[in-house]
Amino acid sequence: MPSNAQLAFIGGGNMARSLIGGLLADGYPSDLIRIAEPNAERRDMLASELGIVPTASNTEAATDAAAVILTVKPPIVRSVAEELSGLIHKQQSLTISVAAGVRMQDIERWLGEGVAVVRTMPNTPSLVRSGATALLANAQVNKAQQELAESLMRAVGQTLWLDVEEDMDIVTAVSGSGPAYFFLLMEALEDAAAEQGLDRDRARLLVLETATGAARMALESEDSPGQLRQRVTSPGGTTESALNVLNDHDFHAALGKAVKAAADRAEELGNLLGEQ
Repeated sequence: MPSNAQLAFIGGGNMARSLIGGLLADGYPSDLIRIAEPNAERRDMLASELGIVPTASNTEAATDAAAVILTVKPPIVRSVAEELSGLIHKQQSLTISVAAGVRMQDIERWLGEGVAVVRTMPNTPSLVRSGATALLANAQVNKAQQELAESLMRAVGQTLWLDVEEDMDIVTAVSGSGPAYFFLLMEALEDAAAEQGLDRDRARLLVLETATGAARMALESEDSPGQLRQRVTSPGGTTESALNVLNDHDFHAALGKAVKAAADRAEELGNLLGEQ
């Protein structure tokens, strides 16, 4: 990321704190980061945690910013975008939305034509710098702005660019909602271990370390998850017995239906937010 780019975060919630924390950990100058947060108690907390003095004024934070990052709740995006529209046009700032479900066309409509916009969809592991973020740029975003947006989101994890906005609903269903699917699996495994007589603390440790190890194996291997599954499944063994039960209950189909339901709901919410 350019070391002289002024960044303005509008909203001082968890995602803003995570992004700023990642930037600072990577050595980004704190004097080039501004935060606007209306809640006085939260401003004090941000100042204490990050060493950056926030402001209550969105306009003050966004003045002279190369990029304005919207880290507010989705229903607030419209009012913030309309408030800052004139300033963003004047400065030709890049606008980066981190608001889930808010469509590119609506952000462009609220800001006015001709503004460079990048829409992102990070997930909650971004809070511990292990996130996965999809990004989508409109036609006004130049190469330098694209690199700036990508560098920002890489401060909290991995990134990938999308070509069409329709894919953002699928991303929401897979990586946005995905941590909850894995938490459910962990919860079920822990419960199953406890039902078989293992105490909760040992069960939880085994489940968490197994999940971490499996994810690391998948990340470091060139094999697909299906190939890795086959490799650890011995014919007639314990793993095969367990997988047979999951297959009998149509595990793949159930998860497919779950992802579709999440994607359909993401589309519905995007439509509702656009009707504000």
